[in-house]
Amino acid sequence: MGIFSSILAKLGFSHDASANLAAGSAPAAGTAPAAAAPGASAIPAAAAAPAAISAVDVVAKLESLATANPEKLNWKVSIVDLLKLLGLDSSFATRKELATELGCPADKMADSAQMNMWLHKTVLEKLAANGGNIPADLYA
Repeated sequence: MGIFSSILAKLGFSHDASANLAAGSAPAAGTAPAAAAPGASAIPAAAAAPAAISAVDVVAKLESLATANPEKLNWKVSIVDLLKLLGLDSSFATRKELATELGCPADKMADSAQMNMWLHKTVLEKLAANGGNIPADLYA
């Protein structure tokens, strides 16, 4: 996903947990010499595994960016403002490409206002689905 993956990257989403799991399990492999307690070495390995990806505090990041921005951008209701806040191109062509990427229905694509509303809601929904802490009332 081209544009949406740029949004994820700008907000600090990281979907590469395999590096964290490999780093977390490396010390457990070094504790295996005890032959009398094989179950004991399995417990630290299991304890290291729950190093899951933490939720991204999207709201705090966007509020911080909005506070620091000289423009009055309302990311909570505007896809244009959301993209501007993230330093991404907010042109109609880019929004149309993002809408196509996310599967916007053709009837909404024909009306830029409806496309923008659909796009804003869908981007927030997808951020929440990817671990972002977006309150449901922002995209419901």
